[in-house]
Amino acid sequence: MKIYLKGIYNKYEIEKLVRIFLPFEKVEFVDTPTPDINCEIIVTDSTSVEIYSKLSIFGKSASRKKTFPKSNAKLLERRTAAALYDCFCEITDYSSRWGILTGIRPAKLYSSILKSNDETFADNYFLDELRVSPQKLGLLKQTQAGEEEIINKSTDKSFSLYVGIPFCPSRCSYCSFVSHSVEKAQMLIPQYIEMLIKEIKYTGEIAKKCGLKLETVYIGGGTPTTLEPEQIEAVMTAIKENFDLSTSIEYTVEAGRPDTVTKEKLESIMKGGATRISINPQTSNDSVLEAISRRHTFEDTKSAFNLARSLEFNNINMDLIAGLPTDNYESFCRSVEDIIALCPESVTIHTLCMKRSSTLTKEADFERLKFGEETSLMLDFAKLRLEKEEFWPYYMYRQSKMVGNLENVGYSKKGFEGLYNVYIMDETHTILSCGASAVTKLRSHNPDKIERIFNFKYPYEYINQFDEQMKRKDKILEFFEF
Repeated sequence: MKIYLKGIYNKYEIEKLVRIFLPFEKVEFVDTPTPDINCEIIVTDSTSVEIYSKLSIFGKSASRKKTFPKSNAKLLERRTAAALYDCFCEITDYSSRWGILTGIRPAKLYSSILKSNDETFADNYFLDELRVSPQKLGLLKQTQAGEEEIINKSTDKSFSLYVGIPFCPSRCSYCSFVSHSVEKAQMLIPQYIEMLIKEIKYTGEIAKKCGLKLETVYIGGGTPTTLEPEQIEAVMTAIKENFDLSTSIEYTVEAGRPDTVTKEKLESIMKGGATRISINPQTSNDSVLEAISRRHTFEDTKSAFNLARSLEFNNINMDLIAGLPTDNYESFCRSVEDIIALCPESVTIHTLCMKRSSTLTKEADFERLKFGEETSLMLDFAKLRLEKEEFWPYYMYRQSKMVGNLENVGYSKKGFEGLYNVYIMDETHTILSCGASAVTKLRSHNPDKIERIFNFKYPYEYINQFDEQMKRKDKILEFFEF
């Protein structure tokens, strides 16, 4: 798709908007208009601002011409995007429920507007300028209220600890995370654990030196329960010995793949101090599980869940994904009912994200889901059913290239919200991270600033360049001026 811009320079905003309607289209910005361009946007700025947008795709054309009073650059960018969005809607006969909004944290944007405006202004801004539907605005306001309650638990000295285990029993077809199947990476695991424990120890020393207060711990991946019981115990013992867990109000371990859950592993997790686990079926439909390369059945999920309950895990989250290949509305609704029947404390409803590096994106045909209409209905059903069972939305985030430009939402029973989920997405406080591909996110409130420290991406890099990895940790001390 060729795009010509004149008088406006927000290429990033325009490209993100195109991705809503054409997620895999190659976008090329050209300096001069030619007969083969698909999109032309001209902004004239004199006594007022005039926006002209023309779009030609699928053998159809649409155009918009609007005049506005002069405004700030950000508002001009959004109005330019809105003009193009309206052209897309006319040609495709489809409108995104999130309008032109492509940001990952809509609740944070809403909160920022409320700081200097009243609720009516904020609502109208989302409805009129951003083209967000009333339904999604309502969901946004629900989650914003839930997030605010959690955010207020944090203090200036608060931090969370993330520990990454980048190994899985097999790679799911939709996955774009840095994770390695056990078959390919088995020999790396012992040395990886050895290095990880060293990083945990040094990170604990830094946290104490900086006087930081631990709020939550999250062991994720990958699939942490890919490790053997003694390896899980070794990692969790290192955390217990090097961090003050007495101040921690939540400790989560992902036991995401049911085919990795055993009694011995769950006992190691319980012994290590975890207060919350996540067992993630993604769907209860076995044929869909096979289509996405998950090597388990829903019976395996139920067995893993019941085993965890028998060991007195009383805070269990379960994930589902809307928009998976071969799934449909009826099948997804059954999955929601099947999860509700198990009675977990929280349920996270994800929307399929079509990441470039996933096997699914490279191989599958997404024509039937391109505009996300069926997936939207899946999310509608999940919200209604979960709220009927008194699961309430408490956090939300969005990603680029999500089917239908939709969202991921965490629902929970009251008092069982996943605090780390909010802290990491809102950037509430510092997140100290250990492990391959982990990102430490440093947050200061006075002055207000955020810095990131990136670990090496792949396990073999993490192991081979570990000394350099440890040197990077010293940037934490510099940030907090120690």
